[in-house]
Amino acid sequence: MNQALEDYILAHIEPEPDNLRQLDRDTHLRLLYPRMCSGHIQGRLLKMLTRMINPTHVLELGTYSAYASLCLAEGLSDDHCSVDTIEIDDELEDFILQHLAQSPFGNRVTLHIGDALDIVPKLGKTFDLVYIDANKRHYPQYYELVMPHLKTGGFIIADNTLWDGKVAEPEHKQSDRQTQGILEFNRMVAQDPSVEVVIIPLRDGISLIRKKQLTLHID
Repeated sequence: MNQALEDYILAHIEPEPDNLRQLDRDTHLRLLYPRMCSGHIQGRLLKMLTRMINPTHVLELGTYSAYASLCLAEGLSDDHCSVDTIEIDDELEDFILQHLAQSPFGNRVTLHIGDALDIVPKLGKTFDLVYIDANKRHYPQYYELVMPHLKTGGFIIADNTLWDGKVAEPEHKQSDRQTQGILEFNRMVAQDPSVEVVIIPLRDGISLIRKKQLTLHID
């Protein structure tokens, strides 16, 4: 997508809320790797998808600056619905909590600091929607982790599944562990008969995955 087309899209979608515009600015000023922030277009998509799915319980793996967390929270139907978000980097905790407090939807978000592989089994919840945007090397493990906690008919949204186009490069160029993690994740999802999946070529690739109701055949 060239800049002119991106500018056109930005001019013809829902405006970015003021608190998220400030969050995006603070992310670029204060945090490393600000490209990881979801931003206006992807954020509005996450809000819209959440509205459409209408979940009660949402799980997010990889909070970073909480931009996506707040878009997911904004899309919830009311304050009885919630987002559990998990961030492994404890140095981000103060930044995240500050911006959750400044948002009208921050009360819907509960931050957990630690490793998702340890935390998710202890939450004791079944989720309607899971958003995965954490360590790319561990995407296959995250998929195996969340599937038992995802209700039938529930959705997984996975970010970065085209990984700067590296997934389509020759095999000898796909040797880094992050690319290997995304490749294995995409393979697992595509071969899993319990789900249906589509990959949207927005930004770095977003996979929409739905857990199907399996049909039992009784002889």
